[in-house]
Amino acid sequence: MTTSTRIPSTHGTPGPLKPVVHAMHVALLGLALGSASAHAQAQPETPATAPPASGTTLPTVKVTSRDVTGTGTGPVRGYVAKRSTAGTKTDTPIIETPQSISVVTADRIEAMGATTLKDALSYTPGINSSPWGDDTQYDWIYIRGFDAYSPGFYLDGLALRNAGSWAVWQTENYGTERLEVLRGPSSVLYGQNGPGGIVNVVSKRPTATPQNELQVQLGDPQRRQVAGDFSGPLTESGEWLYRITGLVRDGETSRGLDDDRQFIAPALTWRPSAATNVTLLTQYLRMRVGSDWSSYPAVGTLLPNPNGQIPISTFVGEPDFNRYDQDQWMVGYLAEHKIDDRWTVRQNLRYARFDTDYKTMYNGDFVSKTDPSDPAYFRVMSRTPFGSLEKSRSLVVTTEAEARLQTGPVSHTLLGGLDYQNTRFDIEAHYGGTVAPIDLYAPVYGSPVTLAPAFLNQRTTLSQTGVYVQDQLKFDERWVITIGGRYDNASTETDNHLGGTTNKESDTKFTSRAGIVYLAPAGWAPYASYSESFAPNTTVDPTTGKPFKPQTGQQIEAGVRYQPPGRSETYSAAVFDILRRKYVTWDTTTPPPTPKQTGEVEVRGLELEASMQPIPRMNLLLAYTWIPKADVTESSTPSEIGKQDNAVPENQFSAWTDYRFGGGFKAGLGLRYVGSTYGSKSAALAKIPAYTLFDALIGYDFGRWSLALNARNLGDKVYVANCDGSGSSCSYGTERKVNGTVTYRW
Repeated sequence: MTTSTRIPSTHGTPGPLKPVVHAMHVALLGLALGSASAHAQAQPETPATAPPASGTTLPTVKVTSRDVTGTGTGPVRGYVAKRSTAGTKTDTPIIETPQSISVVTADRIEAMGATTLKDALSYTPGINSSPWGDDTQYDWIYIRGFDAYSPGFYLDGLALRNAGSWAVWQTENYGTERLEVLRGPSSVLYGQNGPGGIVNVVSKRPTATPQNELQVQLGDPQRRQVAGDFSGPLTESGEWLYRITGLVRDGETSRGLDDDRQFIAPALTWRPSAATNVTLLTQYLRMRVGSDWSSYPAVGTLLPNPNGQIPISTFVGEPDFNRYDQDQWMVGYLAEHKIDDRWTVRQNLRYARFDTDYKTMYNGDFVSKTDPSDPAYFRVMSRTPFGSLEKSRSLVVTTEAEARLQTGPVSHTLLGGLDYQNTRFDIEAHYGGTVAPIDLYAPVYGSPVTLAPAFLNQRTTLSQTGVYVQDQLKFDERWVITIGGRYDNASTETDNHLGGTTNKESDTKFTSRAGIVYLAPAGWAPYASYSESFAPNTTVDPTTGKPFKPQTGQQIEAGVRYQPPGRSETYSAAVFDILRRKYVTWDTTTPPPTPKQTGEVEVRGLELEASMQPIPRMNLLLAYTWIPKADVTESSTPSEIGKQDNAVPENQFSAWTDYRFGGGFKAGLGLRYVGSTYGSKSAALAKIPAYTLFDALIGYDFGRWSLALNARNLGDKVYVANCDGSGSSCSYGTERKVNGTVTYRW
């Protein structure tokens, strides 16, 4: 006999955490009242400890700035990075880069209590960090209105290539030194990618100065995590350095499913001379997460339901079925050698694998037991099971030569590179089967689940070889011109195990970029640029029997940056116009649906970003995005023209501030506003309302200890984040999450 069980509601804050949430409200009131009378002192810094009592001797603590090298990939003390390699692949001041870049530092990630990549980017302009609500398995984001899910993110400048299927490469915030967002098409440097831009995750690397920490985190719901980060020299000469970063988590999602993770990242640096540096980076990640899309019928979320709003705590899957289990490991190196004062050569390589078992439920229709005038009609929903077993292995390698030359009054930073990537995906996917319907207002679990036979069983191999060259020309100490070009050969080979067929598609593409920056006195830097992207299409043209040509992206951008001399502040503004061309749309006017390469999307917008210190010890981050146009301008289906392809709000605004009081206390408050949309494909049955969320921090630093309590969605607001392309299914956003963290450093 099968015993039916119920998953208890996890909505709201558990009793033990209610006092600390109340304390957070009180502390934030104190922040507003006490900041005006605080003593002046530069921030951020290590809080001073109280003087020892008479006769007490404290151990000597060596304090060393984290920003040892001030490089484009190194650690940053505070929230403002002045250099980056993301925009040029050379170590370049951000103010000299003619394209929008945002850098989220490890200190900023820690202060905000961001446990995922999308949380860390939620105060960054141009980013929609929750386009599909509270999904548990992915860091799914939009950049400037375009999907960043595929072709994927970058790790240490090397692609984490996805195939557009259901399993993706994962990253871990605790192992991250900085997150870099390069907005706009960027194929000259990175090969095939989308028109919105890229996210590059920079790993923590060995340090010459010893630094160690142990961390314990308890959170809501049922989050228990232990983490550690240990780094320093292995030899007195500093020739060998090490770092080991890792964590173990036993947790639950907001609907009572597993949220367990183990991560370890050993790293080793060899510096035989001042001219040579080789860093070995490895990592292993094990995820055991219950798959949950927080998706429900539109009637009961976006639209009224006679039974009331569908509870956000309702889980529509089966606890023993829904899962996203992934085992992932990577090994690679970053090698650099300075031949002389002019020439530097580099090679970066990574080999990686993952194995994923993914199972979930898709929403169905209401099961009619009576007529639609009866409330019972809107209670019980059918479900469709889905499962995918996926494996991937990936090899990515980049070899570059950089020359810093002088020709008369012009200085050049010349870069030439060759990169290669090969990623193979094995996929067996099942859609459909049998499972009992579910009462959305009184769910009972324990139904057996049977998956239908596989509808997809194939091996897909994605390969790309690219050659690129770039020159950064600087003259009169005021003008910087960046020009570059790249030629790519990309191929996709698909072995269909069900049909016994093999298909290979190859594309070649040349992309270019150009930009100019004027370094005006007093820290102002206006700029303008043009950039391109491309991504191969795998859909076959039925009239030619060959794959469609690659889809492309073109962007025109103009902006201005301001960095006050001698201050840790930065301000930027950018306007942009992006065209995504040659993507495949489907003509549904006559059966059967026919693919045609007539799609075009145009996105125009404005972005503002500021990171400042209005008064000593206080940080203030502001970001605003205005996108008045993100519409389909060409399509084989005329009804799509003038509508949005992705759900892109016209207005987004965020603000975060934190303050360090005297005596070691700290507090912070954040606000995130996301404007209204009509959902994916503009198909929502009603306008999805705008929403505003609040985040908060209270903490205390003393000696080697740091205590912090972070909350996201402090008011526990229930809101709809998006609706799918059918308009009949909508996703709730993330509920309140509270985490308390204790860190000991030495």
